[in-house]
Amino acid sequence: MANKRDYYEVLGVDKNASEDDIKKAYRKIAIKYHPDRNPGDKNAEEKFKEAAEAYDVLHDPQKRQQYDQFGFDAPGGFGGFSSGGFSMDDIFSMFGSVFEGAGFGGFGGFGGGRRQSGAQYRGGDLRLKVKMSLQEIATGTTKKFRVKKDIVCPHCHGTGAEAGSQPETCPTCHGSGYTVQTKQTIFGVMQTQGACPTCHGEGKIIKNKCQHCGGDGIVKGEEVVEVKIPAGVADGMVLTMQGKGNAGKHNGIPGDIQVFISEEENDTFIRQDNDLIYNLLLDFPTAALGGEVKIPTIEGTKLKINLEPGTQPGTTKRLRGKGLPAVQGYGHGNGDIIVNISVYVPKTLSREEKEALEKMRHSDNFKSDKGTRQSIFQRFKDYFS
Repeated sequence: MANKRDYYEVLGVDKNASEDDIKKAYRKIAIKYHPDRNPGDKNAEEKFKEAAEAYDVLHDPQKRQQYDQFGFDAPGGFGGFSSGGFSMDDIFSMFGSVFEGAGFGGFGGFGGGRRQSGAQYRGGDLRLKVKMSLQEIATGTTKKFRVKKDIVCPHCHGTGAEAGSQPETCPTCHGSGYTVQTKQTIFGVMQTQGACPTCHGEGKIIKNKCQHCGGDGIVKGEEVVEVKIPAGVADGMVLTMQGKGNAGKHNGIPGDIQVFISEEENDTFIRQDNDLIYNLLLDFPTAALGGEVKIPTIEGTKLKINLEPGTQPGTTKRLRGKGLPAVQGYGHGNGDIIVNISVYVPKTLSREEKEALEKMRHSDNFKSDKGTRQSIFQRFKDYFS
């Protein structure tokens, strides 16, 4: 990941760029480094792939959100274009529409003859909802799901052809996946091209279709999917697992799985970003005399803190670094545990307790004054400001 450039830097746009700005930036760079304009130039080809990889992520709202949150460390990862995971044909099939009117010939706006196998199907995306406890969020976790989805046909291995036979080159388009029609108009001879009506842009036809999948190359099945969820995620976040969705017809590009994070409520803490708020209900003697109290942590251990005599309701204590971690390094370390102190007042008292409190009532130490009330109110305002 160290050799990768930031996707926004690759396209020369800022992080607030609109979808249209991203498309224009990609189109400009990709045209500049298009293989038809730079034949045999490996450096131009790598820049072309790098731009395609950046566009693949930034033009998709969910992938872009995930990249903004996790960078290159996102679960499922990003890319593959510049590292060899995708061929030039894959890029042409996925983003050919961006180049319409750019002056390139051939299928999808690219050089004639480059697409040897015609159009490539892409499998549909799937969605999963994952419920997580605060304890799991604090450490990160791995969850496994048995997912029902389209899988590659095990009988024909995705070709769609019956065993012993192979797809044949389309006789109409001769494998290019497109046809060109010539028409005489008042402006002269005009040529238009479109997907081949015989093979529907694939460049091949299947005469002897697989009996198991009916020639599609995919069947209904299921797969155990392992989802690695980093520490620090929050409710509503979406993680994308690239290539784990439905298989594409005829060995096409597989879809993705979007993993939606749902955070379970916690009985002990209230989450505020990466901070954890703990409400401590303190008994009156400890509030008045001071003493040691134990505060729970998300790991299940206890932390001891000392309270000063005369601790007032509304006082807060901050335990640095004991909250939730930032998502894979985004942010500045762990959050805190914020202890919000209130004092418990019993509803029923014994006769001896009442007598003791009656004596205290007349003591100057138990009388509130204006200064004390103002200081409590100020602390309350400071906490919520």
